[in-house]
Amino acid sequence: MASATTTANETRHAAWVQELAQRLPLFGHRNWIVVADSAYPAQSKPGIETIVAGGDHVETVKTVLEHIGASTHVRANAYVDRELDYVAENDAPGIGACRRQLLALVKDANGGANVRRLAHEQIIAKLDECAQVFRVLIIKTDLALPYTSVFFELDCGYWSAEAEERLRKTMQQV
Repeated sequence: MASATTTANETRHAAWVQELAQRLPLFGHRNWIVVADSAYPAQSKPGIETIVAGGDHVETVKTVLEHIGASTHVRANAYVDRELDYVAENDAPGIGACRRQLLALVKDANGGANVRRLAHEQIIAKLDECAQVFRVLIIKTDLALPYTSVFFELDCGYWSAEAEERLRKTMQQV
């Protein structure tokens, strides 16, 4: 028999996954999805919405990546805080294993491409600027390790940067 806590956690998990599934078809290039640790602040910009997933951070990242991967209209460019590479195990026990899991998961999702690393404040500024025009969804987990948030900048899933560059060059020649 399931405990009340287990049932509440399963309900919360189902709720955020359903929220993601409903939002993703609305999102396109220039929207962002963030999987954030528990200390990530609630931002006040109207275009930024925060929901609480609770639960395991790595599993939440994996679920978000699975949903993005199943979408034909978007793909994700992944960012992590540059600071993540420098957090010491003695200051944050468990950070090494978490860092390895997150980076491997995100790198696999990027087709082996390198994950972009920016200082935390630079990423926050990008989100703030983006939220002037586009929506950002932040999904908070229960993780209590610093600089472990993963930021997904959505891009067009059926049109590459190379195709866009060729298009622009062709337009300039006309």
